[in-house]
Amino acid sequence: MAFTLTSPAFQNGQPIPDRHARRGDNLSPFLEWNDPPPGTQSYVLVMEDTDAASQASRHWVVYDIGGDRRHLAEGRSSKARTEDLPHGFNDFGNLHYDGPDQHPGDKPHTYRFRLAALGIAKLPIGSEPDALVVWQAARENMLGEAELIGTYG
Repeated sequence: MAFTLTSPAFQNGQPIPDRHARRGDNLSPFLEWNDPPPGTQSYVLVMEDTDAASQASRHWVVYDIGGDRRHLAEGRSSKARTEDLPHGFNDFGNLHYDGPDQHPGDKPHTYRFRLAALGIAKLPIGSEPDALVVWQAARENMLGEAELIGTYG
């Protein structure tokens, strides 16, 4: 089977519910994954807006997720309650999940959740890095990648 990332909150390519939006409850969605590549020791998760005006806007980054883990619970990465996993700074300058956002007149945006399976247990980066630093370090140690696409707006 293939390495997959899914959510009971929305199907791949479908709208992300308002409860997961910045202007809604801003709850990180429940995510689960199956069939990681052999040798996986940890994971990195990044959520990005692929339709952002200048470049992909990263809304969430979690790293050093244990290799035996197969899910992240809903709402475990919010401003009030950040799960005991290291988070990098997103492009809003926060160390937590910031959900999809829509500005007046915007067309719907596409949001990509990317889960990288890594062959190392800990990324060789400092504490509280930004999302780009985390993803670049992950790419150097990646065994495989799974993604889930959602839309908002």
